[in-house]
Amino acid sequence: MADAHGAHPRGGRPRDPRIDEAIRRATLEVLAERGYSGLTLEDVASRAGTNTPALRRRWRSRQHLIVSALLDQLGAQPTPDTGCTRCDLIAGIGTLSPSFGEEIGRTVLPALVADLALDAELEKEFFERLFHPRRASSEAALRRGIERGDIRPDVDIPLILDMLAAPVYYRMLFGHLAVTPMLAEKVVSVVMDGIATSTVAGVERADHPHS
Repeated sequence: MADAHGAHPRGGRPRDPRIDEAIRRATLEVLAERGYSGLTLEDVASRAGTNTPALRRRWRSRQHLIVSALLDQLGAQPTPDTGCTRCDLIAGIGTLSPSFGEEIGRTVLPALVADLALDAELEKEFFERLFHPRRASSEAALRRGIERGDIRPDVDIPLILDMLAAPVYYRMLFGHLAVTPMLAEKVVSVVMDGIATSTVAGVERADHPHS
């Protein structure tokens, strides 16, 4: 049975979580330095202070290891509940910028998406462990916003979720503009202008006139 990050123990001695953490950290470091195609299990094992069989016991392939490392970096439920809809959405979407803003985003995401199309098991793991939980976290924030009267109840939530995350993914895939630390705040401000109730929209514009 897979653990919370998709690793698959195959019996033997109990798992050492410190080794798992070291492997994921080493994976992110190698990805940042050498890109998706340049990552090998041998490099990761050497940097993590372990061996290749230890990685193979935990993950089915280097692609599954990369998904696990990204989950560790991004978190599965990044959107908090602070009582402020705008703040919650910025916090949730904002986790993408530092994680994917530089080398990892530009080199890893396009290649990983391509591999998902070729490997149904990898695609299933990516969506179940990373994509869908993060999306559900943001959806919960939108529904809380509706309940507290910040967001119109007639909004198309799946569309809004796509609109919130799309600018970050679009810039990562094509690299035409930078994924900046302020991007999440700007995106959320634009989206909230369109979906907020009239009272909240007026307050948002007064509080953030230049967003």
